[in-house]
Amino acid sequence: MSQSGPSTFLLVDDRTVSSLEIAETWISRTRGLLFRTTLPDALLLRPCSSVHGAWMRVPLDVALLDAGYRVLAVHRLRPWGMTRPRHGVAAVLEAPASSFERWGLAVGSRVAVG
Repeated sequence: MSQSGPSTFLLVDDRTVSSLEIAETWISRTRGLLFRTTLPDALLLRPCSSVHGAWMRVPLDVALLDAGYRVLAVHRLRPWGMTRPRHGVAAVLEAPASSFERWGLAVGSRVAVG
């Protein structure tokens, strides 16, 4: 996967679906989407095996990805909710609620950065 930058896009099953922000440092992963007034179209946290919705005001779509960026599980994360760490999860994709349905992202989908 390529590094985050101004022309970074999320692909789902080889289709470009949105812009993408990547959180790869400890600080950027810890902050995630907390305290933002505007959410990005999508945020990829890597490495990461679980996320929480503490202090979030809106629900999020969350996908747990393996090392090859295949979707292992999909969740609707409610404010103050959390996903549990799961064996084989290498990264987590977050997006505003209902994004995954619009993009056709489901268990088994392959995610990539373009």
